[in-house]
Amino acid sequence: MLRSGSAVEPVWRFLGIELIEIEEGYAKAGLKLKPEFLNFAGLVHGGIIMTLADSVFGYAVNTLHFPTVACQFNTHLLAPPLPDDKLIAECRVVKSGKRMVMAEISVENQDGKIIAKATGTSIPLERRQKSSND
Repeated sequence: MLRSGSAVEPVWRFLGIELIEIEEGYAKAGLKLKPEFLNFAGLVHGGIIMTLADSVFGYAVNTLHFPTVACQFNTHLLAPPLPDDKLIAECRVVKSGKRMVMAEISVENQDGKIIAKATGTSIPLERRQKSSND
């Protein structure tokens, strides 16, 4: 069973990410931007946007029937958010199989302006077999 977002995820709590909605193959989370997220140019650091996208991806792909871990993640930063924006990230699983799960992520601001698009691929975690040395 999935945990409930910022209540137990240290990085979510640290950044202020909040889980908005979750269902099988889908997750939505929000993040109110803070001055601490700005880079040297006064823009929101791209890593903050990517972390939000990756976080919602992790929840969406793990709503399925087996635990997975990311093996590929690609982000296109399309527009800089304003420093006081609230970002909303939505992830939808588009393909789920025995060997991989592929999902698409969209990050928008509170006005619906597209900030970033991403894709991610995850693979099932291998079950570790106990050896006689364990």
